[in-house]
Amino acid sequence: MTADDILKDLAKRKYKPVYLLHGEEPYFIDQISNYVEDKLLSDAEKGFNQTVLYGKDTEIMTVLNAAKRYPMMAEHQVVLVKEAQDLKWGKEDTDKKGINPLLSYMENPLPSTILVFCYKYGKFDKRKKVYKAIEKNGLVFESAALYDNKVPAWIEKFVSEKGYRIGEKAANMLTEYLGNDLSKVANELEKLMLNIAAGQEMTLPYIQENIGVSKEYNVFELQTALIKRDVLKANQIVNYFEANPKSNPIVLILASLNNFFSKVLQYHYVKDKSAQTLARELGVSPYVLKNYEQAVRSYSQFKTMDIIGLLREYDLKTKGVNANALHGDLLKELVFKIMH
Repeated sequence: MTADDILKDLAKRKYKPVYLLHGEEPYFIDQISNYVEDKLLSDAEKGFNQTVLYGKDTEIMTVLNAAKRYPMMAEHQVVLVKEAQDLKWGKEDTDKKGINPLLSYMENPLPSTILVFCYKYGKFDKRKKVYKAIEKNGLVFESAALYDNKVPAWIEKFVSEKGYRIGEKAANMLTEYLGNDLSKVANELEKLMLNIAAGQEMTLPYIQENIGVSKEYNVFELQTALIKRDVLKANQIVNYFEANPKSNPIVLILASLNNFFSKVLQYHYVKDKSAQTLARELGVSPYVLKNYEQAVRSYSQFKTMDIIGLLREYDLKTKGVNANALHGDLLKELVFKIMH
């Protein structure tokens, strides 16, 4: 079941007594929990029937005591446990009376309570009896991180649902620049929507202008210059980075280049060079495969391995290991060694 499926059921008032929302991608967990907090009860009902707890500041028994209450002048009450990964879940051993309060409740949850655990940035232990009890009597949703090649399609869907348009090239550029942190991507998209009318397209120039990506001097243009072995262009970009270090921190540049050349190395090893297979194996959109194909022609398998080694070496140097140079000078050295 997807986050959209859960939201549709909630909108139809099809509730489960217990929800465990867990996984590495916080965006979908927040999306569901925000809907639960904002939409399930009316403003009048929330005063007596909605409890919001935070894992770091609460105990399991506090959660259970809240869950066992009956709603007042409403069909349901909501108990929302945010940051549940910080909750002290305790052992599954029984007490002196042979009872495990947490497990007992999950095995027989109160139908009038909607208890939601938001367990972010990791997976709940599926071996626990509590997990199995929630799975049986409630609903477990695992919020998995999207692979990079899935993010552009997610961006297009997100933008469309908000009443705007975005092209494939622009969606791919955003993915390359922002990565697969959906909360960060959604936040940037919503900021972009503030300055254009509903129904308009978020064009590539508009995005570049408004999220601080220089049209000529950015890490993607540096990648292109390296692919083409364009020494002049690469040096112009590096000089721009040196003059604008706050907008172009070297740690992000190195991370982006490492990600790119790691995929170039993968390309070398993939036997089936069909677009579908390469896109799946590299975890990228078919739209950007031509960049990797050109990089493979420019850099042999062994040179690519050397480049990855150089990137790791210079990452350490930026941290002061065996070096005491300015970041701009280190980047110039690195680019020279990559292309020679």
